[in-house]
Amino acid sequence: MAELVDQLAHAMRGPRRDGLFALWLTVRVAQDMLLEPPLLDRAHRRRVASLERRLSSLTMPPPLRRALAGAIEQLRDARAETVAPVLAQLAAPARDTVGKDAGETLARAARAARAARTPR
Repeated sequence: MAELVDQLAHAMRGPRRDGLFALWLTVRVAQDMLLEPPLLDRAHRRRVASLERRLSSLTMPPPLRRALAGAIEQLRDARAETVAPVLAQLAAPARDTVGKDAGETLARAARAARAARTPR
């Protein structure tokens, strides 16, 4: 997610930057669910718990905070099939709260996750 990192580098301090950082952390955890071989369940649970703890200290717009809470709940499931819907559901709140570019980046990540899970 180099695009989110670039956006983060150019963002001013405040809720927008914290929101971008939160999205980047969440996308990293979500994309790791697509690894082959998959992470062990214990490792996945620890990563989601760490993500939740880290997000709790960030200042974000309320719509994004609610969307991320829902995403974390779905990521606990530890199934690769949940990655694309989670990222797609984050795209609209990201677009509305931290910017159009972040929303587009998440939409592209959702499409890439969907393509990665499609049998060939």
